[in-house]
Parts: sequence; structure tokens; C-alpha cells
Amino acid sequence: MSLLSLRCSSGAIALALLANLGSGAAAQSLPDAPARAQEEGDSAQTIADLQRQIDELKAMVMALQSAQQAQPVAPAASPASPASITGSTPAPALAAAPVPAPAGDPRLASAAAPAPKSKAWYEKLRLRGYTQLRFNQIVSGDASAPAGISRLRTIHDSGVNANSNFTFRRLRMVLQGDLNDHVSLYFQPDFAAAVSNQSVGERREGTVSLRDMYADVFPTGDKSFRIRLGQSKVPYGWENMQSSSNRLALDRTDGINTAAPGERDLGIVAYYTPPRVQAIWDRLAKDGQKLFGNYGAFGFGAFNGQGINRTEADDNVMLVGLATWPFELDGLGLDGQVLEIGGSVMRNTIRPEIRTGGVSPVGFKDERVNIHAILYPQPFGVQAEWNWGTGPEFIPATGQIEERPLDGGYVQVMGKIDRSPIGPFYPFARWQYYRGGYKAAVNAPRLETEELELGFEFQIDPSLEITTTYGFAKRKEADERRLGQAEGQILRVQAQWNY
Repeated sequence: MSLLSLRCSSGAIALALLANLGSGAAAQSLPDAPARAQEEGDSAQTIADLQRQIDELKAMVMALQSAQQAQPVAPAASPASPASITGSTPAPALAAAPVPAPAGDPRLASAAAPAPKSKAWYEKLRLRGYTQLRFNQIVSGDASAPAGISRLRTIHDSGVNANSNFTFRRLRMVLQGDLNDHVSLYFQPDFAAAVSNQSVGERREGTVSLRDMYADVFPTGDKSFRIRLGQSKVPYGWENMQSSSNRLALDRTDGINTAAPGERDLGIVAYYTPPRVQAIWDRLAKDGQKLFGNYGAFGFGAFNGQGINRTEADDNVMLVGLATWPFELDGLGLDGQVLEIGGSVMRNTIRPEIRTGGVSPVGFKDERVNIHAILYPQPFGVQAEWNWGTGPEFIPATGQIEERPLDGGYVQVMGKIDRSPIGPFYPFARWQYYRGGYKAAVNAPRLETEELELGFEFQIDPSLEITTTYGFAKRKEADERRLGQAEGQILRVQAQWNY
């Protein structure tokens, strides 16, 4: 209770005293002597009670005045108590003499704060996203070729062709949030998808495709462990898990991405991240490092296995497991440096789409093992992945799809320059290699890829990134009807804005 309120209470009591005294004086003029004597006794008792209350209030006021003079008053904007600011113990009078408000005092109701109203689930969600606008130009080489001969193309970006210039590569919107302490929602469509075979075979751009739709369940309330239900990323390969909004190179590599084209499937997966690992990743993220996303140090999942947005074609499930662990290298004299290593495994059976329509009548083994290592750039770093396995592949000699071995991966060197005239700057060079089938294309054609890509990314603004690459490529086109490897050089520029 403040000094002002105490003084107001004292004033009210004094007025009441004067009113009682006046009532007593008026009572003395009454002709009935016994009644007058009785009333004088009552008045004396009332005066004594009021005097006692006034004396108690005066003592409280004096105690508060002494306490305020003994220690400074905390600023109104600070939530800390005077003791936490000065380091001293509050005066005993403050702790021992709280001033209760009288019963029925209207100030008691006004001082009581209303209970906070819980938010509805839709008030807990937030909307964000990013857009990628690209310019692709085949500078030299096999931009076109006769029928049956491979042209310079890439399985990741249809904008790399003889006639294309500007395209939207991705236009993503993300709706996410915690519905309560145990369930969160993540929904991500892409508005830059394409649909073929429209208007006598013409391709249509700018259609909507589902990328992610899942719920994270935290059984114990501890967010280090989660169970993910729905369509989400398949935990295979470090690069596959990394968001395209966060990756240096414009596209993922053939050797790793062919394990899970589109990176997603429908199923259930469990992730676990020890607090120690999460602390390292939080520090790296704060430093501006490009991590692989909000996934666990350990993950294990079961999926349909047919691929993103494709109907399941058999009763088998794809089993996938991933483990990754960051090691701080301060003990080796590399202060702040982190080396992350890990691996993935995949066991699956798939029925590829066939040229005559539908999917193959039989399933083919689709199994891989992957290893990865990342030395985060501070200011220079290295990132590498490789995988081996068996998958479906079209064999021209037999005209059939068969199970064949595959292998491929990449090595990337990169730098991180935090200050430059154009903002944060990330130069990089990446070499990739792959030999094996491509299960997501019709008839699972064989890919033969070798490419060296030089590039840099700089951030003009936290909401705007510009990436430029120049590639020297040898590629077999993803079509079992075309033979040979196309060669050429490709210039690519991407503007990405985040919101």
C-alpha cells in the first residue's frame, strides 16, 4: 500500500471522528438524561477505537517513510526488487508489516489482475515463406541434340534447357505453430510446381503442390524427442535434409538426391536431439552457419516408399535411419570450429513408372548407405557426402528395368566472410559424381553425372540473397530413349527473398 493511500485512509478516519464528535455534541442537547448518558458512553468508546486505529496507521506510515529513506526506490519499468538492485536486504518493517486492505474495500477488486485468457489454436500459428527467382543460361555445349542423343539437362531444374530464361524455382509458404505443449503443426505448399501434358502436351507452370503436412508430437513435453506424423522429409542424407532456402548450391546433387527425389514421403518418423547437440547447433545458427534444419541427431522412420505425392503401389514400407553428431574442436586449438559426421541407411522396394503406363508389375530393391562429414567454415570449411547401393535401372540391351549397383556423392569447399562491401559473403566450389538409376523418372533411366560448379552467395539484406554459379557439366539426360553424355557450361543466377 502506498503512502498516499495510507494518508487518504487517515484522512477518512479523521473525518469520521469529527462526524462522531459532532453527533455526540448534538446528542447532549437531548432532554432525556439517561439516553444522553448512554450515548455519551458509546461516543467515548467509538472515539477510543478511532484513536487506536489512527495511532496504528501513523505507525505504519512512519515505518514506510523510514524504509523509503533507507533505500532507493526501483524504477517503475524495472521488474527487479530494490534488494536485487542494491544488494541489500529490505527493511524488516516492510516484510513484517504488510498493510491489508479493509474487507469490502473496492480497491481490492481493482488491484486483482484478471486471469490471462488462453489463446485459440489459430492464434498460435505464424506464416512465413520464401521465393526463388532464377535465370538459367546454357553458355556453350549441347543445349539441343538430335533424337536419341542426350541434351544438357538437370533433373533438379526444368529451367535448364535451350529455350528458358527466367523461372520461379520455388514459391513456398509455411504455416506452423504449437497447438499446445504436446502438438505442433507444419504445413508447406509450393506454388511454383508444374504440371505436364496439358493442352496437347504443353507444360503448365505456377501450380500448387503439397510439400509438407505433418504434426510433431512431444510425448513427454520435452522437445528433444518428437514423433512426426504425415508427409515430411525422409531422413536420408545431410544435404537432402538441408532446406533449399539455406543451401549454398542452387540444387542438390544427383548422387544423394536420387535416394529420395523431392526429399519427402508419407509416413511416421521419430527424432531425438540431446541437449548438448542442440546447444552446439544453436551456437552455429547464431553465428550464421548453414545447418541442415530442425531435425534430430538421431532419426528413424517408416514411409510408403513410392515417392512424394505418389500413391503407394505395394504393401511394403521404406525404413530409413539417420545419425549425425557435431564435435567441437576447441581442444585441438581450433577455437569455435565444429566437425559434424554421420551416416544414413535406407531399405526399400519400389515400382517405377513405366513407359506403357502405370507402374512396373514387380518391385525392385532400393537400398543405400550414406556417410557425410561437414567442417563448418570459420572462415573456411569442407562438406562431403557419398553413398552406395542398389536400385532400379533401365538396361537398353534388354529393354527392361533391372536391379543394378549405384554410387555417387560430392565434395564441396566453402568460405564464410561476415563483412564485405556487399554484406555477408559465401564463396564455394562443388564437384559431384553419380552413376546409377533414377527411380523417379519413367523407366528409371541411368544417370551419368560429372559436374564442377563454382559460385558465391551474398546477402544484400537479411531478407534478400543473391547466388551466382558457373558450372562445367557432363550429364546423361534422364530419358532411357536418349544415349550418351551431353557437355557444356551453364550460367545460373538466383534471387531469393525471405518473409
